[in-house]
Amino acid sequence: MKTILRDLGRAAPSFSAIIVTLFVFAPLLISSAHGAQSVPFITLSGHTADLTDAEFSPDGAFVVTASSDKTAKIWDAHTGAVIRTLSGHAEGIKTARFSPDGSRVLTSSQDNTAKIWDAKTGKLLLTLSGHTDPLEDAEYSRDGKYVVTASRDSTARIWDADSGALLATLTGHTGPVMRAVFSPDGRRVATASSDHTAKVWDAASGNLVFTLTGHHGIITSIAFSPNGHRIATSSSDKTARIWDADTGALVAALIGHTRAVEFAVFSPDGKKIATGSSDKLGILWDTNSGARLITLTGHDRALMSASFSPDGKKLATASYDRSVRIWDTGTGNPLLVLGGHDREVSHVRFSPDGRHVVDASFDMTGRIWDVSAPPTLMVAPAATPVSAPASPANK
Repeated sequence: MKTILRDLGRAAPSFSAIIVTLFVFAPLLISSAHGAQSVPFITLSGHTADLTDAEFSPDGAFVVTASSDKTAKIWDAHTGAVIRTLSGHAEGIKTARFSPDGSRVLTSSQDNTAKIWDAKTGKLLLTLSGHTDPLEDAEYSRDGKYVVTASRDSTARIWDADSGALLATLTGHTGPVMRAVFSPDGRRVATASSDHTAKVWDAASGNLVFTLTGHHGIITSIAFSPNGHRIATSSSDKTARIWDADTGALVAALIGHTRAVEFAVFSPDGKKIATGSSDKLGILWDTNSGARLITLTGHDRALMSASFSPDGKKLATASYDRSVRIWDTGTGNPLLVLGGHDREVSHVRFSPDGRHVVDASFDMTGRIWDVSAPPTLMVAPAATPVSAPASPANK
């Protein structure tokens, strides 16, 4: 049945909305230690190349996806219907982000530009041009007034989000800038580079505040804690690190992974950090002490992305093993194993209300999963659902 539905979707795109809608009302039946249970999901079909990003709008009503097919798409999060297709980039899109108020979408692309779109109409509002190599990241400040972009040209840039004016070019890295983020108060920007360093900048002037040194590999991610007083970095050197965001002093080196660490993310209360690695493990750490709290085992390939639920009680991880897993952050117990994609899953995000997650896969689709069921062990195998409606419904 799965193959039939997939072939129908590719042969006749007009059927895709019907198929997606039917999946909303035809939950995937799964095996469980507690008997048959169901996890409803929606498949987001329409892109023609791998998905590189996916996230919910601030109100949870919409999802935006980015793809190597040079487009981003805005979807109705309740039905899976495509609302808008954002076309205009000349190369693949790396990231897509809603503005804090949900009125705009920011995309970064391999065509050396970022673009800002009207989320309601899909109209292109601004093109942020100036980088000389592909972009790796683009993020809004929390108040939505500014944008920071990170590029393989070894620079980051700060822009006025309303006018598109270039405000500052952050020059100092000697390798591609992989990530760039604003502090919660918007006063600083942190950048992560393949030159083995991270840097913190004054957002108003663009001046360098300090450089975070100590990693011995590419820095793969960087994040401020929710209160802005800590910074977490992850690296291909098999470690993550916690830094004092005010002084740049090293607080703790998180040592425990045996291969490259792909991400380090803070819990909503800032008390925990989740890391994921090519060694197939996720680890939860204490932010203050750097102590290892819980090891998450079960994925069969590299972990590439993670997202805490808004209350911090759950963690979603996306893996190249084609699955998403949901974990209890208090015990480390697996709550859900969401399989079914035909290729690697590279990205996952919780919805603002914590009831759903959206993922992005290299199989050209995303899925919105309802994870609001009671926390009993449920496993969704990478196989055809055990029942379906009669009508088509190692890095």
